[in-house]
Amino acid sequence: MKIIIIGAGKVGRSLAESLSSENHEVTVVDTNKDVIEDIVNTCDIMGICGNGALYGIEEEAGARSADLVIAATDADEINLLICMLAKKLGTKHAIARVRNPEYEHQLRIMRDDFGLSMAINPEKATAREIARVLRFPTAIKLESFAKGRLELLEYLIGKGSRLDGVALADLSSSVRARVLICAVEREGHVTIPSGDFVLKEGDTIYITASSGELRNFFSHLGALRAGVSSAIIAGGSNIGYYLAKELKDAGIKFTIIDKDPARCRFLSEHFPDELVINGDASDIELLAEEGLSKTDSFVALTGIDEANILLSMYAVKHGVGKVVSKVNKRSFADLVSRGALTDTIVSPSAITADRILQYVRSMRTSPENGIRTLHQLVGGRVEAVEFIASAQTGLTGKPLSVLSIRDDILIAAIVRSNGRIVIPDGSSEIEDGDSVIVITMDKTLTALPDIVRRGGAKK
Repeated sequence: MKIIIIGAGKVGRSLAESLSSENHEVTVVDTNKDVIEDIVNTCDIMGICGNGALYGIEEEAGARSADLVIAATDADEINLLICMLAKKLGTKHAIARVRNPEYEHQLRIMRDDFGLSMAINPEKATAREIARVLRFPTAIKLESFAKGRLELLEYLIGKGSRLDGVALADLSSSVRARVLICAVEREGHVTIPSGDFVLKEGDTIYITASSGELRNFFSHLGALRAGVSSAIIAGGSNIGYYLAKELKDAGIKFTIIDKDPARCRFLSEHFPDELVINGDASDIELLAEEGLSKTDSFVALTGIDEANILLSMYAVKHGVGKVVSKVNKRSFADLVSRGALTDTIVSPSAITADRILQYVRSMRTSPENGIRTLHQLVGGRVEAVEFIASAQTGLTGKPLSVLSIRDDILIAAIVRSNGRIVIPDGSSEIEDGDSVIVITMDKTLTALPDIVRRGGAKK
């Protein structure tokens, strides 16, 4: 497909790298010449230096014949203008990154006027991800499939864990829960494991199951932690605002600390029953006064990655039960993950790129057989993809054991249309209307039939 990305910041660059690796024809537009030169030298793409909101620049980039324009500049208004202009020029689809909470209602009623195929709010998506792990703090990260019926959880096997030394073939009988470990990261290497794989202390594992089975799993291990009832949020940005809304709806008490007096007034007006403090969240004395060591959770959302990392390390040191840190720079995120310096890391740019990649993949196939949900795991090296099965695929009504499923594919779960979850074995069958969750390192899957070798079912 022919794709134009306007705005080469963190999100734009991440998308350019991912989409160019999938053999799309990608053009990136940005006003910064040095940024364009760097990304062109790094990726196999075209680059144009200029204002992507101008008619001539979009036309030069090829908007008249483009399949998709992605507007990812720092300004919401510019992104909306870019999409309107792209649709006028003839672009088939347009996606805008829109952050301002005040625009949310308008976008619902003016989507067609702006020419939007999709609008994504990185801050709101990030807040929802944080809220999920605060409700299930045992997880490093928690994603959902099949309209929330199935969970995919990231978990670090710690010292003394009962999972140390357990073979996956014995897992269900050992923990008395129907779960599937679908990916393992060990010392920087990623494995989609088979039954003879033996878990070790220090492994980061990815588990699929219903929320009830996950609770049974961790309860049996003695590692289940109750959802949080209080939180301190360091930083009152848009993410902080959206997270506060999520916590309020969940009945979780919270305190927000922010340096900007105007922002604190805004937050106080929207959350009059909660404590909003105008102050520096890096002030150790202030954190102590506000009961850091007594709170259930701490969320670092300042605009500086390094500050978030240090604040999170301090919170962990002082015994906070669940600590979440916003880190956008991938090298920092990898360093923090390897060092287990904080419980959970979230990246708005990575979350945004995930959602847009999901949309791009779904454009390449019919709605009936396309991607419903896509999540990247292990720093983007593995993908968990949800497909909706139909009889047209030729894969329904047959035991998995007779399908020639590719060696690099693992079917992690099947969710029936009635909500029943199947952790599959060789005798399981895919039915029409099922959600099928696939784990793979192949980033070119666009439809469920892609999971089988050419030739289909075994004879």
